[in-house]
Amino acid sequence: KLFIKDLHFDGVPVRIYCPKAPSARKRRGLIFFHGGSGIFGSIRTFERVCRYLARKSDSVVVSVGYRLAPEHSYPAQTLDCLTATVHFMKTAETYGVDPDRILVCGDSAGGNFAARVCQELVDRRDIPKISAQVLIYPFLQALNFNLPSHQKNAFTAFLTQECLVRFVLKYLRKDCSLLPATVAGSHVPESMSLKYGKWIHPDLIPEVFKVGYKPLLPSPFLPQVHEETKQVFEVRFTPLLAEDAVVCCLPDTCIITCEHDVLRDDGLLYKKRLEDNNVKVTWYYLEKGFHGTLAFFGYGIFSFPTSSQVVKHIVNFIK
Repeated sequence: KLFIKDLHFDGVPVRIYCPKAPSARKRRGLIFFHGGSGIFGSIRTFERVCRYLARKSDSVVVSVGYRLAPEHSYPAQTLDCLTATVHFMKTAETYGVDPDRILVCGDSAGGNFAARVCQELVDRRDIPKISAQVLIYPFLQALNFNLPSHQKNAFTAFLTQECLVRFVLKYLRKDCSLLPATVAGSHVPESMSLKYGKWIHPDLIPEVFKVGYKPLLPSPFLPQVHEETKQVFEVRFTPLLAEDAVVCCLPDTCIITCEHDVLRDDGLLYKKRLEDNNVKVTWYYLEKGFHGTLAFFGYGIFSFPTSSQVVKHIVNFIK
């Protein structure tokens, strides 16, 4: 039911999935950025997901094979995603796509890249606006690793609190000896904690998600750790730090969060920021869902009910 072809968009590898059935009008386009902490994962990893999305939503799907860290330094990953998006938006009609009906979508680190692509394109006037963004349990900040979801799911399978911070450090090519201090928050000076507390703080998480949460005493600030990890304070790395002037211009958004996920609160915090800036948000919360569930979609007995729920939510939002 699909034409599938590997191409390069301005040097960035992509795989494009086009429905074979004729269409009375130009189709939607969906640009997909896979997860994997920016370190692993590939177009092939999410082949089943992209095929399903193309068929069920009757959309042309472009899966982006961005370069991986640490072989390719940050921010090569975001830049590849941005390059592929701009190329597709400029050439959309070649693939039977309406340039005004293009969405971006990503899970985990891919959700980070999708959020950043939308933010980066806010002021572009030479291409159409992104029509919507779909963020699936996105990674959106590295300032506070002790939010309620970090505590609750610190030892949950597939992405523990320690693994999360280890992946962040590996992605940035930093020594993992910085892990304990980063988990404790010693990389964040008090001035930044105060400045960004309006956007990243446990108090902003709804009470229903804070059962059993115990606030931690602030850890002593360590300037050398801050100096080593200062890239995490860049908006390109932490989309939650974007200014309101940017956030208020973002497109309609779908956010999917999971109960058993250290990154649950990243999604909740971004949901609040978007809603505070009058951006329309569709939110799906998966009880029993866990981080990485999308990657198990389509594997028969090795799949999970929540894997199917995620793709169905995406299709419903697209339609």
